[in-house]
Formats: sequence, C-alpha cells, structure tokens
Amino acid sequence: MKKITFPSLAAAFALGALTLTAAPALAQDAALKVEDAWVRATVPSQHATGVFMRLTSAAPARLVAVESDAAKHTEVHEMAMQNDVMKMRQVPAIDLPAGQPVDLKPGGYHVMLIDLSKQISAGDPVALTLVVQDAGGKERRIPVTAVARPLSAASAPAAAGHGH
Repeated sequence: MKKITFPSLAAAFALGALTLTAAPALAQDAALKVEDAWVRATVPSQHATGVFMRLTSAAPARLVAVESDAAKHTEVHEMAMQNDVMKMRQVPAIDLPAGQPVDLKPGGYHVMLIDLSKQISAGDPVALTLVVQDAGGKERRIPVTAVARPLSAASAPAAAGHGH
C-alpha cells in the first residue's frame, strides 16, 4: 500500500507545484480573472514600457490604478484616434463590465511603466498590483505577475512618444 500511496502523493505534490508555478499570471481574486499578462521587454537605457493583459470582472468594476516596484510611475493609458492622429493619454480608470473581457493591448488600453528601475529582459517576471474599485467604491488590490516578451511581440507605440 505504501508503494501506491507514495507515488500518488508525489504526483499530487508535483501537480500542485505546477499549478502554483503557473498561477502568477492569473489574479489571486475570484472576482477578477486576469489572463495573458505580459510586459514588453526593453533595451538598455529605455525608460518606459507597456503592460498588457485581458481582464474579466465577475461584477461591474473599474481598474483605477496599477502599482509596480519595476518603475517609479505606473499609469493607465489609452490609445485613440484624435483628428486622424493616433494619440496616447492617461485615463483615470477603465470600466470592467460584469462578465465582459476587457483587453489591455498594444494600440488600445494599456499600462505604462515609467522611469523603470532596471532594464526588463524577455522572460523576466514583473510584479504588479491591480487596484480595482467595485460599484460601491470599495477598492481591492490584486497581485499579478506579467512575464516580459521580446521587443518584437505585437506592435505597440514607442515609449519615447509618452512625453515622460
């Protein structure tokens, strides 16, 4: 019986370890699902980069801030056409309608990490905290880990255009 139980326990622990390893890309909050969180890798002396992900809230909510030790400033931005010119601007919040995925992606809503503390290389994990406000105004903080992808990953606006 011990020969059967021990491998079963070992397999259970191995599966648990795999689950914990994969978990950082997902939010640790049942009310908000975070998928495919990633950050664009940087080159030496680059001061800003973008963070992207898909957010699905179980109830109406708003993403009101994002925090990270990877940068001095973290801002929520939107790319939008204005007089036939694509412009980027900081927004105070992003609405998260109940059950509807909201993509933070190159060319749309995204998070900017500004005044980076160090270069971000492909494969580096970047810790973030999403600050989400529910319909009643209560805020909750959700830890997320975004993994850096190479500069060539899906086009995005150059960090130099942010005016920082």
